[in-house]
Amino acid sequence: MANVEHRGPGDVLGAGQTGGPGTRTGAARVVLWLVAAVLAIRQMAVVLRTPEGDRLTDLETWIGPEGVLHVNGSLYDADKFTGTPFAGLVLKPLTRAGEQALGWMWTFGTLGLVVVLGVVAARALPQPVTRRTSLLAAPVAVSLLILSLPVRNTLYLGQTSILPVLLVLLGLFAVRGQRTCGVLIGIGAALQPTVLLFAALLWFTGRKRAAAATGGAFAACTALAWAAMPSDSTTYWIHHLAGAGLGADPDANANQSLHGMLLRAGLEGPLEIGVFLALSAAVVALGLRRAVRYAQDGQLLLAVAITGCVAVAVSPTTWQHQLLWVLFAVVGRAGKRRSDRYMWPVAVVLVSTLPAKMMLPNMPVTEPIRDNIVLIAALAAATVVPFLSRQHPQYRSPIPTEYAEPVPARWSRVPLVPFWRRVLARPNLLLELLLIRVGYSAYQQVRLAATGGTISGGRADAERHGEQVHAIEQFLHIDIEHWFNHLTARTGWMQDFFNFYYTSFHFLVPLTVLGVLYVRRPADYRWARSALGFATVLALIGFWAYPLAPPRLMPELGFIDTVHGVQDFTQPDYGTLTQLTNQYAAMPSLHFGWSLWCGLVIAVIAPRWWMKALGLLHPFFTVSAIVGTGNHWVLDAVGGAAVVGAGFGLTYLLSGPRVRQPLKAATGAEPVIGTSKADFVKDHSPS
Repeated sequence: MANVEHRGPGDVLGAGQTGGPGTRTGAARVVLWLVAAVLAIRQMAVVLRTPEGDRLTDLETWIGPEGVLHVNGSLYDADKFTGTPFAGLVLKPLTRAGEQALGWMWTFGTLGLVVVLGVVAARALPQPVTRRTSLLAAPVAVSLLILSLPVRNTLYLGQTSILPVLLVLLGLFAVRGQRTCGVLIGIGAALQPTVLLFAALLWFTGRKRAAAATGGAFAACTALAWAAMPSDSTTYWIHHLAGAGLGADPDANANQSLHGMLLRAGLEGPLEIGVFLALSAAVVALGLRRAVRYAQDGQLLLAVAITGCVAVAVSPTTWQHQLLWVLFAVVGRAGKRRSDRYMWPVAVVLVSTLPAKMMLPNMPVTEPIRDNIVLIAALAAATVVPFLSRQHPQYRSPIPTEYAEPVPARWSRVPLVPFWRRVLARPNLLLELLLIRVGYSAYQQVRLAATGGTISGGRADAERHGEQVHAIEQFLHIDIEHWFNHLTARTGWMQDFFNFYYTSFHFLVPLTVLGVLYVRRPADYRWARSALGFATVLALIGFWAYPLAPPRLMPELGFIDTVHGVQDFTQPDYGTLTQLTNQYAAMPSLHFGWSLWCGLVIAVIAPRWWMKALGLLHPFFTVSAIVGTGNHWVLDAVGGAAVVGAGFGLTYLLSGPRVRQPLKAATGAEPVIGTSKADFVKDHSPS
């Protein structure tokens, strides 16, 4: 089962194939390995530059009064070591190392294991795969592992959670013989007991000798640890029921297991235990059944990932550094359309590499999902995601994406990126929502980072830049902000209208435009969304390079903040909105930029003149609102217009001119006006 459907050792790196790889593939492979090296160096630097008292904190149990590791007393005295007694026995050789030497040894050793793990996983990809995939899989896998939260936590805390995963993959994909395979997996189970679930996978797929060897190796390692550390073994296996009671705060968000989820939901006592056992039994039965089916289908790496996800869910405590199994679920192919096939791997990678607060907004309604998002991904992989079998017609040849026929442009070198073709089909909605949320979260983080991560961190620079902008406007005789702001403040209906417009339409109108385009004009949706994304990224560069105080935060100029009220400039934070976002992200104005984007999109696409006129009124009212409420300078609006123009320009340069579509619901097979069905370019290459 392990090796029948997979290549030999030489194939994964191209060593066993005739002829060198193509120039582009070879160059891409070198670049990807360089990226992996840079990521490894960065993670290593982050860990080693962390103060000694803040890194390897899960090994503090071992640190003696003179900074030298020790093993006197119980492993579980400090309530920080939650591994098995055998894991403690494995760590005993480290007692001869000093703390500083341990930091270097642990960091380099962990990164070495990550590289081996990535290479083994790349070798285990279900067949058939293209030559390009086989060459690029290893550096991509290593890079994703280094970026993943489990590996980063392992490096930071000082954990052995990579070892069980690596031992399972080595046993199934790198060694010969069922007995050796079972021994390696049994050792992994001695380090992490839920790995014993892989014995069931081996048994039900016909490798009964390997399953027996797994149980034997687990029993032998556990007995060895019991003989060497009888008190700790009794504490772990009997007093804490296989470690179920170890570790503080089992209801913390870091515990991504069914037990942790039920505790966070408010269940306690016998009821919680009963519900946990019933749910665990159902997940084990359904998950292992699916794993066996995919293993028999020749997708053993997917079967391994599903079994690992089952282990994540049913373990009493599954801390963040034990969640690598979820990342390996990216190898499953879900979706018959090529455009849908990216949804599952992108979601898994984001869940495995980004904090949960970046995936979902910090709102009470999303809290149950946000607090259990990794567990939900593991449960989905184990029980419900409809991964395709290798016999399915769309496994190798998904329904192709439809592209517009390339057309001559004004410049011969447009588009500059030939493979960025104009897609006609509607993108996957869940993927779009996920990427929009992550993109907006990154936008918020960059805005805060522009002032050192604090609201008031860039006040001096921002006020100096505000004086510069004000001086330029005075020189150009366009400094109308003070006059218009006071006119708004003393005119009741103007103040009410502009306050409402400023606070209500900034997000509502762009989201409405995107929603209408997504439903009725998919190709235009992609065009408009790309332009908006480029404009926002360029604006972030402006926020970073030129923090600017808006007029309302320039106390000596006498502006009135009509939206937030009187500001207290003696406090680090001033105004209600300063609790939410960086108030010095003013140049360029995305309030005006996004409104101008909406107006231009409506003016270009809308079929009626009055629709175009209404669309263009939106940026007019927005610029009046941002100036009248004292939130932006006139030049901020000019900057917003500049980044929007650059966004549309970059979209044109990269993908060519906009595809013209009729204003009605577009189906996947409907041609665009002015073209015939023969104008569609379908990509039939295997995924």
